[in-house]
Amino acid sequence: MTSRRPPINVPPPRTWDARLARRLVTPLVDTWVTPNHLTTLRLLIGIAGALCVARGGFAWANAGALLIVLSNFVDHTDGELARVGGKSSRIGHFYDLACDALVTVMLFVGMGIGAGGTQISALKLAPGVLGAVAGVAIALIFFLRMRIEEMAGKAGTKQASVGGFETEDVLYLLPIVTLTDVVAPFVVVAAIGAPLFAAWVVIDYRRVARRTARVAAKAANASETSRQWASE
Repeated sequence: MTSRRPPINVPPPRTWDARLARRLVTPLVDTWVTPNHLTTLRLLIGIAGALCVARGGFAWANAGALLIVLSNFVDHTDGELARVGGKSSRIGHFYDLACDALVTVMLFVGMGIGAGGTQISALKLAPGVLGAVAGVAIALIFFLRMRIEEMAGKAGTKQASVGGFETEDVLYLLPIVTLTDVVAPFVVVAAIGAPLFAAWVVIDYRRVARRTARVAAKAANASETSRQWASE
């Protein structure tokens, strides 16, 4: 048997997990499996992981963390199958973004619930509330990134990449958080960091919106000038 290879015109992935994902999904190109199937699988695994984390306790938290890591990896398979199989679609893209947002929000809310109902003395807030704060901020980030992508294309939402890893790959470190039993402090940091990052994305969104409006205005003026010249 000869191994399948991705089409020549498809650039190689930047990150290590995406490269592995492409190798795994390339044999699925000519099968009934679609990117949406893999997105749904990622969603189900992620929900299961978030529910496990929400149960609390060392065993459940670690089981949930492993499921989240698996879900994060599977999240790369749908995009790679869409690229190498020519199966990309606008609906599938937004479905993927919605699943990303839902899993991430459920994860942080679940971590807050799993950390227990005790008060964080410095902030006087229950971990569940802090998890919800982080989750809402992350949902806002996903929404604004989607809007930025609509205005500026995917280049406008490209994540930072260092050594073959992107920003979202920090979730691969989640088992370290659960194994060291620092879930509650992690939730506190997320409840502070996520809103700050959301504020930065809001600023970036406004910048892109203003730039898009200027480009549209220039295009409209140029079109109007062309019509005036044509009528003379």
